[in-house]
Amino acid sequence: MTVIRQTVQVLTGHRLEIVAPELIDGDWVEVVVRSSSAPARSTTSLLDFIDSLPPGPRAVADWNEYQAQFRQDRESWDQ
Repeated sequence: MTVIRQTVQVLTGHRLEIVAPELIDGDWVEVVVRSSSAPARSTTSLLDFIDSLPPGPRAVADWNEYQAQFRQDRESWDQ
């Protein structure tokens, strides 16, 4: 596995150009871009995000009510 680290400038049109002679034409590579001017984002799990939401009304109270509402909506399209 070859690892290449380059600092490049963003070109006109929001483009990046990476020149790496050690790579082989036609090979697939993974490119990871990290902006040095952007603040680092903290990673939060989806459950942590959901728990952070303020309490509020929900569309349905439970799964059975959701299924009944979905079934009713689906049947209304058949008519």
